[in-house]
Amino acid sequence: MTLTDNPNDVKELIPEFFYFPEFLENQNAFDLGRLQISKERVNDVILPKWAKSPEDFIYKHRKALESEYVSAHLQDWIDLIFGYKQRGPAAVEALNVFYYCTYEGAVDLDAITDEKERKAVEGMISNFGQTPCQLLKEPHPVRLSLEEVEKRKGRLDASPLSIFEHLAELKSFFVEGINDNVPLVKAVVPKNQSHSFITQGSPDTMVTLSQNCLMGTHGWLPYDKNISNYFTFIKDPTVTNPKTQRVLGGPFSPGVEVTAGLFVVSHDGKLLFSGGHWDNSLRVTSLVKGKTVGHHIRHMDIVTCLSTDYCGIHLISGSRDNTCMVWQVLQQGGCPVGLCPKPVQVLYGHTDEVLSVSISTELDMAVSGSRDGTVIIHTVRRGQYMRCLRPPCESSLPVSILHLAISYEGCVVVHTCVEGKATLKDKNGLHLYSVNGKHLCTEGLKEQVTDMCVSGEYLVIGSEQGFLSIRDLYSLSLCATPMAMRVPVRCVSVTKEQSHVLVGLQDGKLIIVGVGKPAEMRSGQITRKLWGSSKRLTQISSGETEYQPACNQN
Repeated sequence: MTLTDNPNDVKELIPEFFYFPEFLENQNAFDLGRLQISKERVNDVILPKWAKSPEDFIYKHRKALESEYVSAHLQDWIDLIFGYKQRGPAAVEALNVFYYCTYEGAVDLDAITDEKERKAVEGMISNFGQTPCQLLKEPHPVRLSLEEVEKRKGRLDASPLSIFEHLAELKSFFVEGINDNVPLVKAVVPKNQSHSFITQGSPDTMVTLSQNCLMGTHGWLPYDKNISNYFTFIKDPTVTNPKTQRVLGGPFSPGVEVTAGLFVVSHDGKLLFSGGHWDNSLRVTSLVKGKTVGHHIRHMDIVTCLSTDYCGIHLISGSRDNTCMVWQVLQQGGCPVGLCPKPVQVLYGHTDEVLSVSISTELDMAVSGSRDGTVIIHTVRRGQYMRCLRPPCESSLPVSILHLAISYEGCVVVHTCVEGKATLKDKNGLHLYSVNGKHLCTEGLKEQVTDMCVSGEYLVIGSEQGFLSIRDLYSLSLCATPMAMRVPVRCVSVTKEQSHVLVGLQDGKLIIVGVGKPAEMRSGQITRKLWGSSKRLTQISSGETEYQPACNQN
């Protein structure tokens, strides 16, 4: 921001003001001297009253940077820095004039023959800096306001509503049982599914996996203005036909609980990575063929958990042998085809079995949680140990790290459970850590978490008590009243458009949570073009199938 009261004092907010709270604290206790008048020792930066902590200060700065006010005035900044107000009378009128040496082309250094004069000019340029190249000679257009964008979207009527922008309007819609009375342990819509030019507009694939290893690849369209709840689900016919059913090969190890954490679906929806097998293997299964295409035995004991990064470059596995392994996903023509035979890294440090893992290649973070009550962070590229976190717990009983998640900016969410405690009170807790391992907050839970995921600035949780809850990532507080699902939740995931939450239940049902809309048309009255052929949509969930758990209780 430019100071208009002193032309010699030009300051800017450095990038750290928007992402790096640690720079506001004197964590190394350096002697920074004392103030001249009060003689008070200089230590941490004194924050304004509206900031509760350095993290809150940075968060609000980032929010302000992305605010509607900044968007509405973005063109003014462009005009000053790169536009018509950089030079000439418009610059003078806007008090946007700098030392002449800073402007491009103002001085020809090659034409200066006197060595002392040349060095003096170079020193002035180095001291004052350089003004960017002038790119525009006319005022920059104003950016569309949020209200105008919403109006355009409304007129186009071609995109689903974000669940996180309409938390008070969420409804749960019952699709149907994928495999009746068999728990649904995985339901996900892979985010990088490719469509050819011919098949543009055709449904994506939704992958489901039941506890008996039955795999399903269903049709999924997140938005259809002709359907009352604005989505289309087309059930995979192979899951109900014993002759065509595709089942994950190989038995699981005795005593292994088949949960969502044992499986990862590739980002294109073609491969399924699985652990928990009796021979300590990590297996790769083709969802198209229903056959095993990869079999990797590197761990010395059962693989207990898997996770992949946002880009699908690496996969991380945790095991009862107390180690984690980072694997590179093999690509062919931009599509995943398997895993490299040897892991990229083997990560050590835990003294008991690893129960949860998460990975971010972009942030170079591999995070693992164990039954020993610790969370260990390594780097992905070098496998270097970074730090060990031990979430706070008042109980003297052992604590296990059952679930982990990393946000896009590196916040680590940890779910802990006190082993051996009979009651739910103080048994489960959520803990939030910064990218640099600082403990930010803790929130006690009155329910047993079965699955959780981070989407943007929100945390989505499913529980054994049959509730789906959405929490704010930075405070861990509830954003809305938890939604009752009547039976235990086995898996949760958010679609790539953030338009729906997919919830797998203990009784095999798939529940889709989205923004409720008035009924416009019944499914039996619609005929649409799907995959190039005309089909009646009798296998979709529409407004009249809203899930009412209270009506289904025995």
